[in-house]
Amino acid sequence: MVPLLAAESEKPAVTQASAPDLTFARVNASPALDGPSPRLVKLSPDGRYLTLLRNRADDRERYDLWGFDRTAGEWTMLVDSEKLGTGREISEAEKMQRERKRIGNQKGIVAYDWAEDGKAILVPLEGDLYLAGLDGTVKRLTDSEADELNPELSPEGSYLSFVRDGRLWIGATGGEASPVTPEESSDLVHWGEAEFVAQEEMDRSEGYWWAPDDSRIAVERFDEAPVGVVTRTAIGGEGTRTYQQRYPVAGSDNALVSLFVMKPDGSGRVEVDLGENRDIYLARVDWAKDASKLYVQRENRAQTRLDMLEVDPATGKSRVLFTEESANDAWINLSNAYRFLKDGSLVWWSERDGFGHLYRFADGKWTQLTKGAWVVSDLVGVDEAAGRLYFTANRDDPLEMQVYAMPLAGGEPERLTEAGWTNAARMSKDGKTLVVSRSSSNHPPQSYLADAEGKRLTWIEENKLDASHPYAPYLPSHRAPQFGTIEAKDGTVLHWKMITPPLEPGRKYPVFFQHYGGPHVQMVTHGWGGALEQAIVDKGYVFFEIDNRGATNRGVDFEKPIRQAMGSVEVADQKAGALYLKSLDFVDPDRIATYGWSYGGYMTLKMLEADPGLYAAGISGAPVTKWELYDTHYTERYMGDPREVGDAYKASDTIHDAGKIADPLLMIHGMSDDNVVLDNSVAMFAALQAAGVPFEMMLYPGYTHRVSGPVIGTHVWETIFAFLDRNGVTPAE
Repeated sequence: MVPLLAAESEKPAVTQASAPDLTFARVNASPALDGPSPRLVKLSPDGRYLTLLRNRADDRERYDLWGFDRTAGEWTMLVDSEKLGTGREISEAEKMQRERKRIGNQKGIVAYDWAEDGKAILVPLEGDLYLAGLDGTVKRLTDSEADELNPELSPEGSYLSFVRDGRLWIGATGGEASPVTPEESSDLVHWGEAEFVAQEEMDRSEGYWWAPDDSRIAVERFDEAPVGVVTRTAIGGEGTRTYQQRYPVAGSDNALVSLFVMKPDGSGRVEVDLGENRDIYLARVDWAKDASKLYVQRENRAQTRLDMLEVDPATGKSRVLFTEESANDAWINLSNAYRFLKDGSLVWWSERDGFGHLYRFADGKWTQLTKGAWVVSDLVGVDEAAGRLYFTANRDDPLEMQVYAMPLAGGEPERLTEAGWTNAARMSKDGKTLVVSRSSSNHPPQSYLADAEGKRLTWIEENKLDASHPYAPYLPSHRAPQFGTIEAKDGTVLHWKMITPPLEPGRKYPVFFQHYGGPHVQMVTHGWGGALEQAIVDKGYVFFEIDNRGATNRGVDFEKPIRQAMGSVEVADQKAGALYLKSLDFVDPDRIATYGWSYGGYMTLKMLEADPGLYAAGISGAPVTKWELYDTHYTERYMGDPREVGDAYKASDTIHDAGKIADPLLMIHGMSDDNVVLDNSVAMFAALQAAGVPFEMMLYPGYTHRVSGPVIGTHVWETIFAFLDRNGVTPAE
């Protein structure tokens, strides 16, 4: 066990005599206290222009398109979303796409695409498409009642493509588009879209893929007829709408997915041979650099095997190029950290040695490029001419992602970014320019352009914590996080983060114990935590988080204990964190409240059931309560098929042990949630009531899995702390 650090980390430089109260209303208001948060930073094909989506100071959720001329050194707003937009409501399909991309709260411009000639940008807005010039001119390309989904400009810039009414449409750029896929007799058949589980769980929103020379296009077709129907209610303040949603719950049939290759006019269409077994996942699709081959990643239903298929685009015939199998009796984690190179070789991410690392596949042979008890999180770019590749990894510190470069032939990685920060990065196509985003525990996110050696060329958004920053008035009360480790029951090292208010000798403080606990998430990092946790600390609480086994970025053996056992080892590790808190002389052991949302909401229920009396109160937001209610790809990856391991599912739900909850409980859910549907909480309400267990609830009409906004977000947090006040989990007077 590592003791609490005696000295605090250095605070931000700006100081003033006193700070105003940091309220939940201010945390949710505009301008955002984190400062500007640009999205989708891209470089033009020629590298001269940098573009991004920037949110407004007076409306943190509305984004406009901005461009930076690197030659002139000037920023220009290229498209003003308020002036161009009409306010027309987008379709339900686009709303759901945005929810699955976790941008459902955003307004204005949420995506864009550079033309290959670097002279214009494709901008979708409120269901229609526009072409924005760098001189400020904007041309409207479509004007229809139906939305244009998934719009793209082809790689050579010859064509505009999009999905409308379940069909793929293609036309010459600036001209009229027409459908190039067949008209189906059923509205359950979709062309050019990704099926639900691909969007929600596989990090794949694409449903068609252009060849790099515009000669062909690969198009997904999926048929939802086998998928069961759930009645999703969108309960709002002025009425209720219902949707008959095709939702593949664990253990049920998935959509039937096919892949075709055709010419841009729809002619020459051939079906890709994906194998005899139709119960598979279409994970990824890529073209060879010279368009001579199509590469398809095919994943089995159990997610223990991933085949890379090499496809002849002229005939659709395929062969297995290689097979990836799950490491250490776990599962396959899909990744976008791979790159096909001009020489036909492949840089590939794999966990085959127990940690996520990069390999090179050439001439049927594998070469491991990175190695060690650390994790590569992303392949940032490849400079093929210079023979160098760039990636992010936690090689130097498990709580920091840094950018590294190394020879493509293998060798020692060189760190290009500054210690003490956690980073993400993208790279220009030629591998010469880096776009780096970073934050630290004491500094909100920044972004900058760097050369191939990591040297900063210019700030994209410095977000400097000076007197003009929105967070400046609250800097005097800012408390720096402290970090440490404890051991799990089996000796595994667990990392924690803690923020304390100014500690007075002899005084004991309540704890707001936040958790997530699920896979593919790391909570404890050296990155910026945001103003919300500071507002909680300002109220007199200790803020605490710990990453349990099952979390990401620690290797396969750290993640796999949840296999067919969700809600077990994660609960035990969070308990270890609670016991550590109770050992600290400044913590009141009887006033530790635990809170989580989504998987974290599920964890709150499991934690209260497992250890009555350990926590003073629990808040469960949008929880999964029965894994049979959640989707196939996510749930079966970790839990297996409920038709085969029903006992594991029963042990992992929150329903059958509902009667064990003896501590104050508040449950919260959006009544239009399409991710963790409201049925989950309703089932738990019924189980608690049947067991005679008292609890409180707060439901939000019209809100999905994301319950937020300047008014509603404030209401959520004031509701939580009013609940804690009623149950005595408050700072002592």
